[in-house]
Amino acid sequence: MIKAVIIDDEPLARGIIKEYLAHHPEIQLMHECSDGFEGVKAIMQHQPDLIFLDIQMPKINGFEMLELLDPVPAVIFTTAFDEYAIKAFEAHAIDYLLKPFGKERFDKAVQKWTQQKSQNGTDNNTAALIEKMPRQPDEQHRVVVKNGSNIRIIPVQDIFYIEAYDDYVKIFTKDNYQLKKKTMSHFEEVLDPKEFLRVHRSFIVQLQQITKVEQSDKSTHVALLKNGAKVPLSRTGYSKLKEVLGV
Repeated sequence: MIKAVIIDDEPLARGIIKEYLAHHPEIQLMHECSDGFEGVKAIMQHQPDLIFLDIQMPKINGFEMLELLDPVPAVIFTTAFDEYAIKAFEAHAIDYLLKPFGKERFDKAVQKWTQQKSQNGTDNNTAALIEKMPRQPDEQHRVVVKNGSNIRIIPVQDIFYIEAYDDYVKIFTKDNYQLKKKTMSHFEEVLDPKEFLRVHRSFIVQLQQITKVEQSDKSTHVALLKNGAKVPLSRTGYSKLKEVLGV
C-alpha cells in the first residue's frame, strides 16, 4: 500500500486530487493539508511514500516546506508555474501537474512515478530540484527553519551571520542560532549582496551588523558584530569587505 498526503491551500484542488485518487486503490490517502505548516506535521506523523504538493501557498511555499524535511518523500507537484520554471521540473525527472489538470494527466503522473520507483529503487531527485528552482519573492526576505516540531520564519534583517556546519549551516540571530540543511553557496546566491557578504569560506555576514574590523594577527582579520561575535575574514573576504565598505 502506498501512503499519500495532499498539501494544497485550494479546497477545490484537494477535492479533485481526492476524486482522482479514488481510482487508484493502491494509494491510501493519509491526510490532506491546507498549508505547509500542516504539511510538515502530517509528513512527520504519517511518513508518506508520495505527496501531492502545491507550490504557491500562504505562510510558507512548497519549496520552503520541502527544505524542512529529511528525508524528502516523493513529490508530484501541482502548480500554476510558468514555462521557464517547468523546464526545471523536467530537467530533474520530477513530474508535475499544471493546473487545471484532468484525470488522464493525473493518472499519467502517478504511473510515471510508480514506474520510476520500481525501476530505480528510488523515489525522486527532489533535493536537486530544490537547489535549482528559481527562488520565490518571499524567500529573499526570510529563512524558514525547523527545530523539532516547531517551525520558525526568520526575517533576513534579523540574521547576524551564517556559518557552515558540515551538511548544514548555523543561522545566527541576536540570541541564538538555528540549523538548516542548506549550502553556503545557496545563501550566497539568494541573499541580497548589498546586505550580506561572504567573507570566508565558512562565513556570510550581514554588513549592517559589523561594528569594527580588527587585525587578529599579522596576516588575518576579524569582523566584530553588534552581538559581540567575532567573524574571521579570509584574505579574499577582507579585501571584498574593504571594497564594499569603501576603506
